[in-house]
Amino acid sequence: MSKSRSSAVDRKPTQRRNGEVKYLILRPLGYPLKASYHEYPVVDNPRVFERYAKDQWKGEFVSKGKLIFDMRMFPDFAFEVVNSEPEFGVITESTIILVESQSRAIETEIVKDVTLNDVVGHEEAKKKVRVILEYLKNPEKFGKWAPKNVLFYGYSGTGKTMMAKALANEANVPFLSIKSTKLIGEHVGDSARKIHELYDRARHLAPCIVFLDEFDSIALDRNYQDLRGDVSEVVNSLLTELDGIQTNEGICTIAATNRIEMIDYSIKSRFEEEIMFGLPSFNERLEILKKNLSDFPLEVKANLEVIAVNTEGFSGRDLVEKVIKTALHRAIAEGKDVIYTEDLVSSITRVKRPSTSPPKQMFI
Repeated sequence: MSKSRSSAVDRKPTQRRNGEVKYLILRPLGYPLKASYHEYPVVDNPRVFERYAKDQWKGEFVSKGKLIFDMRMFPDFAFEVVNSEPEFGVITESTIILVESQSRAIETEIVKDVTLNDVVGHEEAKKKVRVILEYLKNPEKFGKWAPKNVLFYGYSGTGKTMMAKALANEANVPFLSIKSTKLIGEHVGDSARKIHELYDRARHLAPCIVFLDEFDSIALDRNYQDLRGDVSEVVNSLLTELDGIQTNEGICTIAATNRIEMIDYSIKSRFEEEIMFGLPSFNERLEILKKNLSDFPLEVKANLEVIAVNTEGFSGRDLVEKVIKTALHRAIAEGKDVIYTEDLVSSITRVKRPSTSPPKQMFI
């Protein structure tokens, strides 16, 4: 679009004060009555649709969950407001309007529920991502020195996605995320088309974060071409977008992988920063346990230091999903009202892999 854009920080106070909607994400729902002659609209060009939408909905008050109807080309076709920033307000000439992709492969969020303070540990990573935060708030400041491509790598469940979402929240920008496996197409050219579609959407929403999870699935070393025929096609498409052949000002691509050794060298070379996410230390495991048990539905009478000691090698996700949640479900099934140390210890012993070395003694 031809309109100029100031930084997210510059626009936020004015738009909140005037009740203007900054971002609006819509989901096509359909017609109130099914009829064979009804044509289902497909958004072919997001920019053209945005112009069309503003022409008829400018001045409309919207909020999350509200239905708005097309009254021109497709009369009575309904769209649901999936998300907006702020949560309610009026559509104006400066509102950025986006329709969810029909495949739902690309998820677009306005993140509100996580901050960098919620990410336990990873202090070095937090220092590094402050640069990304500053860039997203003020893209014009960086010019050619922008941190446009950053690689998060490390064990599964250590907070890579959480860190990326926290950045989007604190920068007040849209978060476009996709499982990289969903970018793999069935036919020649499908993968390249999906990748370019993703970045077309990002350019429309910039400043924003593009988050590519399970990145090794599409950025495979080209030596694997014989195993999967589209490897070169996908890698070349990624290189085109990461190099910013088209203007990508205000877009930060964050890719996440558990298997950095699988990634093609030419792709890795496009990332200005590689940030490692390690497993939590004893103190970090203890903090994760305390945070997640602070709003627990049952009373907790457990020695969390014992649990932290005996979960060495567990990721944050392991602690929440395999220890805390498992203990909760078992307690509810058994009709208990209180969680004790032995309940959490029981969860630990169930999920730990068999080892040839003697198990650690449990001190309860």
